[in-house]
Amino acid sequence: MDNSKSVREFLMSRRSRITPAEAGISPCGGSRRVSGLKREEVAILVGVSRDYYARLERGNLSGVSESVLESIARILRLDEAERAHLFYLAKTAARPRAAGARRARAEVRPSVERILAGITGAPAYLRNARMDVVAANSLCFALYMDILRPSGLPLNLARFVFLDHRSRDFFVDWDTIAEDLATALRVQAGRSPHDRALNSLIGDLATGSSEFSVRWARNSVRPYRMARKAMSNPLVGDIELTCDALELPGEGLTLIAYTAEPGSHAQEQLDFLASWSATHPASVAPNPDDLAHRKDLPN
Repeated sequence: MDNSKSVREFLMSRRSRITPAEAGISPCGGSRRVSGLKREEVAILVGVSRDYYARLERGNLSGVSESVLESIARILRLDEAERAHLFYLAKTAARPRAAGARRARAEVRPSVERILAGITGAPAYLRNARMDVVAANSLCFALYMDILRPSGLPLNLARFVFLDHRSRDFFVDWDTIAEDLATALRVQAGRSPHDRALNSLIGDLATGSSEFSVRWARNSVRPYRMARKAMSNPLVGDIELTCDALELPGEGLTLIAYTAEPGSHAQEQLDFLASWSATHPASVAPNPDDLAHRKDLPN
């Protein structure tokens, strides 16, 4: 991912959202082919020359001051996630590129694996910044039945969602999941533009999925912290859970955990999955007798 291209596309997309009226200025002279602000209008509002802002929007953020970045964020009405993304892009532009730089896949320390295995009441998995699931607990294997298996790790969630037809049956609200993944990858691309494995992933997704390409072109960035997710499981049917993302500092990994409200139907479904997974290896698919137990779950 070229940092200059990322900067150019991001700033242009955000500039196009703001009209002169919304910015509180009179439109610059000449015909307007777009409804958004022109470069020279942003330059005036930020307080820099037209040529200087044009250089920034062409992708050259090297040496830009924090005060100018703050002004751009304010004028373009960037939210917290977008502002952080802009500053990451500027920080990356200031760092010299290491030839052939490639980020190694994060390994899971045994103690971290023990923590994951010790989480018995909630499905949980560990993923790296490229959305590779590198480890999961037994309840998570039961929740993601036929999708996540120990022998199939690492499994890339973005490839699964955009390139595997099973994802549309598994995720009840597929569009929301797809949007979340595209925005999360956009954030990571801004932080690690020279990560060859990440760039290869994005290229494969853009080539193989028009759904991804459309979302990628929006340049949306959003933090991934907490969400409600509904999934379809062959043992318990549709189950809606709260999903929290907890970063592990220094590990390059994020712990994803699913929980349900105590006493809720979703909690009863989780309890059933936990009971089933306690007596069935993660590599074993449910048989007809297992599926028959679904009638025992209250609606």
